[in-house]
Amino acid sequence: MADRRHFRFSRWVGRLRADSTGSTTPPPPTLTVPRRAGRPRRVGALASSAALALGMLALPAQAVTPAVAAEAAAAVRVLVFHGPVDQQDDPVAKATASIRDLGEQQGFTVDDSADPAVFTVGNLARYRAVVFLSANGVTLDDAQEAAFQAYVKGGGGFVGVHDAARAQPESSWFTGLIGTRPATSLPNAEKPVSATASGENPPNETAAKAIDGSTGTKWLTFSPTGWLAVKLAQPVAVSRYALTSANDFPGRDPKNWTLQGSSDGTTWTDLDTRSNETFPQRFQTKQYGFTNTTAYQHYRLNVTANSGEPLIQLAELWLIGPDAGPAPDSTVQKATVDVTDRQHPANKGLPLTWTRSDQWINWDPSPIGKVHTVAQVEEHTYNPGLSGNGAFHPISWCQDYDGGRSFYTGMGRTEASWTSDKQFQSHLAGAIRWTAGMVRGDCQATIASNYRIDRLTTTNQSGQLDQIGEPHGLTVAPDGGVFYIGKAACPSGPIVSWDDPKVGLGCGTIHRWDPKTKQVKLLTTLAVMGNRGSGSELVKNEEGLVGITLDPKFAENGWVYAYWMPHESIDRDRRIGQRTVSRFSYDPVKQAIDQGTRKDLLHWDTQIHSCCHAGGGMTFDESGNLYIGSGDSNSSGGSDGYSGNNWTQEWKGTSFQDARRTSGNTNDLNGKILRIHPEPDGTYTVPNGNLFTGREEGGGKTRPEIYVMGVRNIARIAWDPVNHWLTAAWVGPDAGGPSPELGPAKYETATIITSAGNQGWPYCMGNRQPYRDRSTTDANVLTGWYDCDNLKNTSPRNTGLVNIPPARDNMIWYSPQGGGPVYPKRTDGSGLPTYRVGEETFTQPYLKGGGQAIMDGPTYHRSKVDTGSGVAWPA
Repeated sequence: MADRRHFRFSRWVGRLRADSTGSTTPPPPTLTVPRRAGRPRRVGALASSAALALGMLALPAQAVTPAVAAEAAAAVRVLVFHGPVDQQDDPVAKATASIRDLGEQQGFTVDDSADPAVFTVGNLARYRAVVFLSANGVTLDDAQEAAFQAYVKGGGGFVGVHDAARAQPESSWFTGLIGTRPATSLPNAEKPVSATASGENPPNETAAKAIDGSTGTKWLTFSPTGWLAVKLAQPVAVSRYALTSANDFPGRDPKNWTLQGSSDGTTWTDLDTRSNETFPQRFQTKQYGFTNTTAYQHYRLNVTANSGEPLIQLAELWLIGPDAGPAPDSTVQKATVDVTDRQHPANKGLPLTWTRSDQWINWDPSPIGKVHTVAQVEEHTYNPGLSGNGAFHPISWCQDYDGGRSFYTGMGRTEASWTSDKQFQSHLAGAIRWTAGMVRGDCQATIASNYRIDRLTTTNQSGQLDQIGEPHGLTVAPDGGVFYIGKAACPSGPIVSWDDPKVGLGCGTIHRWDPKTKQVKLLTTLAVMGNRGSGSELVKNEEGLVGITLDPKFAENGWVYAYWMPHESIDRDRRIGQRTVSRFSYDPVKQAIDQGTRKDLLHWDTQIHSCCHAGGGMTFDESGNLYIGSGDSNSSGGSDGYSGNNWTQEWKGTSFQDARRTSGNTNDLNGKILRIHPEPDGTYTVPNGNLFTGREEGGGKTRPEIYVMGVRNIARIAWDPVNHWLTAAWVGPDAGGPSPELGPAKYETATIITSAGNQGWPYCMGNRQPYRDRSTTDANVLTGWYDCDNLKNTSPRNTGLVNIPPARDNMIWYSPQGGGPVYPKRTDGSGLPTYRVGEETFTQPYLKGGGQAIMDGPTYHRSKVDTGSGVAWPA
């Protein structure tokens, strides 16, 4: 058990002497270790650990003699170490006094010192934990650090507080003990007034997004080289700048570039050149400095190579002038802290969130994945500066390190932390008790190295897809076999031109991984539409083979259901394709799928002139009903990233920017969850309880297959066999923030569905927050707001009912600003939300924004899992 690695030791009893800093430090001890059968003592471990001490630092000979433990005491002893009080920015004197008080309340005794001479094997053996406060002006020498390493190796506990993260700056071992190091503080950047670029991806990945001050947006150009130019309000002598990596793939990050300056935006002077730069993490900010005394009004980042992909992305370019002032992260600010592990002793009794003032340190690199985060700070509630860590900013964490226990908190800069903030003091007390082995706690769950990743596929052979296609989904058979699909990519590359009869012809692969042989076999390749490569919304295509599920009686009949777009179904002239649900038969003897067994159950028209949103989720309930998640096949680009209700853009009569034609249309199967009952002959029937019968208003205005309408890109759905309900999630539009004129920001949505209904898109989102309507004669003219309780589809593109079912609330929604935002009502009597940033209340504060691509999955029921199988997770 975790707590058994930390043993109780004898207390040294004697007279404490005052050192020159005002601390009380016990004199060097003579160690006595009484023998006790059946349980090893940490002193023995310390002796052997001292001899090893990482094999790097030499430890002077020190006698471990039997004199200390004779005075064994019940109380646990903790050493608090800090640098000279007058040299610290942290209030170490008040911190020490507070920890001493906590010890009296929590059952441990405190000694404190500012003298690194206390770091000897013999003296450290007296303590169950060492609390390391700010230590400016003090450095442990090699022998002292070796003794400390031996102490930790022997099971000792460590708690680091705030500026302790800056101690022992040359020690990689101490860096590991902390978990990371503070990032270089970056002062406030200049505010550009405009930006241009060699290329961009409108409307949402433009040059302007690289100077908007938000790392959640980005500039993107479809080229491995390119430039981004910015104009300042007035000439400034910039001598520092920073780049922030964007949310997608590292291969799109700039690698080689030159920063240039210009007085007129035409003639450029090279200022700083970099090569072979990397951004290992997403939303990572790296700072660069150079010598420059000339004030320029125009600056340009000229990227001459990226990191391998055929396009460049950048979240932010920051230009720092000589009058930037102090870095925001060097000041005390009020912020919201989220408790992320409710079970750890450090968080016992704490609320889910609490608001407090502190100096919030940024980290380089972020320790996520290497430590277990127990609390994080919400960056949107304060100004983290240019080196912030984004939506997931750890502030307290723990780990089992090098034989001992380590806990670090980045809180504790203010005097109030130690005098009046009872929640912080409770947090620290729990941390000390855990590191001292007084209470149990698990600090392994979110550390990546505690898990083993077994890759089930090998690399494809050259020119083949024998192992894996373009990964897009999987399903697991009762025997443990894994069927997984590839969407559309082929080894031969994309086919882009509409003039080519093979435009978009792709490889929809179905593979099976065999749990007995641990081998993969390609079962079949479907000729799909969807292989047009990447690019703008008029180039890329999200169709293909996007869904797979197995029949409830698969072990008996071998039936596999696929959701796909057959290439043979497309009309190149009208740019319409057929989304299709087909059934195939798997032959377990031949280990193959014969396309001759294909039965098309259901198919419907979808526009393919523009992307996006194919959906693809499929699942069965216990009655044998098949649920199908169909995306809205629509772009919200014509609506500035809000409702997606611009009806004017079309291709040969078919709109591709009005989701009222799809999701909001009772007579269209796109933007829906469909529910049908497959029959043995390859047809289907419609179960009772769907949203429509097909006979409303005399027929021809509704589709009876519709179970739920008003969803957007519903890529995955799952049936909960215990609660008998459907779980679903879908991606929101592109607006980065709310607009008082247009409506809410993009909301990622997840909900439980227990009955037929309308989830609201594109009229309302979240808890029925409405969007703005548009004129039916001029879509550039905004009219009233949608009434979520009395919805009407007045789009010129609507082919269904005008009066449609009311929107209903969703369970979970979150925006780039935070989780579950709700706004106060306007004062004009309209009852509408204000939709103003800063006025919202986050009802689900544990959810964050960031890149935003929500995905649904099955509900974990421990009662349904064979936890002794060896593969159950969680077990």
